[in-house]
Amino acid sequence: MRKPTKKTKLRLGIALTIATLIVFFLGYRLIRIQLFEGEEYKKGALQQWTKAIDITSDRGLIYDRKGKKLAVNTTAYTVWAAPSDMDEPEAAALQLGPILGQDPEELYKKLTSEANVEKLKQWVTRAEADQIRDLGIRGISIVDDSKRYYPFGSFGSYILGFTDIDNKGLYGIERVYDEYLAGTPGIWVKATDAANRQLPYDGEQIYEAKDGLSVVLSVDETIQGFAEDAAEKAMETNKAKSVSIIVMDPETGEILAMANKPDYDPNYPRQPLDPAVGEQWSKLPPEEQQQKWFQMWRNYAINDLYEPGSTFKIVTAAAALEEGSATLNSHYYCDGFIRDIKGVVLRCSSWYDPHGDQDFATSFSNSCNVAFVNMARELGKEKLYEYIKAFGFGQTTGIDLPGEQRGLIPSGIDSIKEVNLATLSYGHGISVTPIQMINAIAAVANDGKLMTPMMTRSLIDSQGKVVKQFQPQMKRQVISEKTADMLLDMLEKTVLEGTGKKAYVPGYRVGGKTGTAQKIIDGRYVENKYISSFGGVAPINDPRIAVLVIVDEPTGIYYGGTVAGPFAAMVIENTLNYMEVPRSYTEEELKGIQETVPVPEVIGLTIAEAGELISEISLKYTTEYEDFSLDTVVVDQYPKAGEEIQIGGIIDLYLSSGTNNPTLSEETFEDR
Repeated sequence: MRKPTKKTKLRLGIALTIATLIVFFLGYRLIRIQLFEGEEYKKGALQQWTKAIDITSDRGLIYDRKGKKLAVNTTAYTVWAAPSDMDEPEAAALQLGPILGQDPEELYKKLTSEANVEKLKQWVTRAEADQIRDLGIRGISIVDDSKRYYPFGSFGSYILGFTDIDNKGLYGIERVYDEYLAGTPGIWVKATDAANRQLPYDGEQIYEAKDGLSVVLSVDETIQGFAEDAAEKAMETNKAKSVSIIVMDPETGEILAMANKPDYDPNYPRQPLDPAVGEQWSKLPPEEQQQKWFQMWRNYAINDLYEPGSTFKIVTAAAALEEGSATLNSHYYCDGFIRDIKGVVLRCSSWYDPHGDQDFATSFSNSCNVAFVNMARELGKEKLYEYIKAFGFGQTTGIDLPGEQRGLIPSGIDSIKEVNLATLSYGHGISVTPIQMINAIAAVANDGKLMTPMMTRSLIDSQGKVVKQFQPQMKRQVISEKTADMLLDMLEKTVLEGTGKKAYVPGYRVGGKTGTAQKIIDGRYVENKYISSFGGVAPINDPRIAVLVIVDEPTGIYYGGTVAGPFAAMVIENTLNYMEVPRSYTEEELKGIQETVPVPEVIGLTIAEAGELISEISLKYTTEYEDFSLDTVVVDQYPKAGEEIQIGGIIDLYLSSGTNNPTLSEETFEDR
């Protein structure tokens, strides 16, 4: 045997070293892969042979308090693509484009992406889904989906809100209770080969979706309908910018109805109901379009502020009676003006026919600004400010709707000067939300107890089992039951004898307060722009509902009693009838129901002559003009001459422009 040469030994040594290094390197890599990188490789392998498709959960429904479905789900379909499985993506894009209404070039980008799955389109119709299935394109899947649907269109839109394309709540109840309504989505994982065939071993798993809980509202669909109809008629009649109506159960704080007009259809939340307006918006830049949408979606009842005017006198009167700075026997003299505040002259709503001497209750029913200014002076700014806060102004009520505003009240007692105290007494120099105002009125109807307004009664599962019950919550006792009873009597007197006559409903004891205030825009009072309102309670002897009607920028007559009062009466009468609250007619009401008289012709007569003629046949008249004398001529009337009207009914008189109006400061706006 020949002995290896030195050169051979060197070669063998090098080969052995290389082999050893290779073995060590492979061993190192094997250990690293097995122990440290195994999970990552396993994950990568799974991604290659598995497809994961989301399974959406059914969103919970929204019901009214009696089980009427206000928001439901309707069947739709979602189209998915697995790019790695596509044979001819370009041809597929050309076929799918017309069906999906998408650009084939954009589709092609999705069909050739590196993602495992791509969502091509959500919420396609059954017909579109069938068309796509008939094409038999490899790598395209269609999955059952659900779409939110509001069966009554714009009905209750500001309560319900709406969802986005992924069924996530964006506004209203849909947003507030989204975590309960949404449920938990599932996922479908399946293992396939390169030809998209199911692999022979167990590679498919389905993680079931968990459906969302349903919401039962405090809202009654029938009462909501009454409010919606009245709001629509109020807006049309007064040619107003907007109208808001809220109906509340004063004992529990439950909202029975909340209607805003104009509104929108939550099925198409970016399309205004007026096609002409939609056409205008379509020409705007995207940023301006979004601003228009946000403005359309604002819930006036909780998102916007207004000066309440005389409805706020309820707070001043409550504070004075509760603190004892005034009693029902207190007297106030009205000569039409407050002249002793340096730099300003404030006037009463009846400055042209001053109230003279009047007791507390009469001052209230007359809505006398002079009396309330003196009432506030006797009470003092410290106590008035205390009750403003106690009634919930300057803070959110806690209602379960998004975007509630706090309102604007004086920052503190030191900021309330003499003129501020005077104007605060009759609801100027303060900004509130409608929900704050009706909550304060409801507190009077609830023996002085202030409640937290409620939109929701309970959460239930798909079987109807109650998962969570919401209980009424009392915030505090604002005034005593005795004071509340006195206020209710005065509210009734205001409807029977004072500025709230238009809200009178035969057979029901209705109480209320009217309000009229000039609008503030950019920090200044604006001429000829008003907010008219009426806040009421019924029946006074056993309050079942509190109602607030707000009319923004009525055209022509703007006094709350005339503009808002009739529509409050409409809601009150319809709601109490629906609740089966029995009527109790007085003898005078029965007589008025049975007997009618023809309306006389008074156009062309002076206001003095017309008033005398109307009174002779047991009718009444009203005019909301501030600028006239006894010689001012009647230019129109409603009802028209010859129409039959019940004895005791009211005729509206429209007058020619008058004269002799004193020159006053901008603080002398009228309020009735």
